[in-house]
Amino acid sequence: MKSEIKRFGRGFVYAWNGILAAVHQERNFRFHLCAACYALAACWLAELSRVEWALILFCIAAVLAMELMNSAVERAVDKPDTTHWWSAGAAKDMAAGAVLITALGALVIGCCLLLPQLSKIMDRLLAMPWLGILLLAALIPAYLFIFRYHNATQKGETTNGKTDS
Repeated sequence: MKSEIKRFGRGFVYAWNGILAAVHQERNFRFHLCAACYALAACWLAELSRVEWALILFCIAAVLAMELMNSAVERAVDKPDTTHWWSAGAAKDMAAGAVLITALGALVIGCCLLLPQLSKIMDRLLAMPWLGILLLAALIPAYLFIFRYHNATQKGETTNGKTDS
């Protein structure tokens, strides 16, 4: 019984390690994290209802989950043998397409919920100019996090610096 609980708990550790690996090694995952932060700020400014918040949070979770699945597929089919290279490329393209469809769906839902609230968002930003400045200034670290962040271990490398083969 104790070992089953221990194995169950270890599954959460593995899941957390997968999320951290995506943050460290996947530029698109970092982009979606930053986009989620700005979406959440817009939702707060728009004073959305609980149901609208739940819908936005579900969209964010769906996009991040799809990005994790895309990364997993990319890793699983990376460096295929010559007889499987075409199917590996197709699998990677399909996984990327799934992320795109999910992200576009989330964008449409976000626009449906936030565009009618645009005047309220602008009024609140004008009432709190420091927040507008903070959100604009946060674009710089967001850019650096998305495009300039790098980890000592890149895709395909192990912690000892050797590449997976």
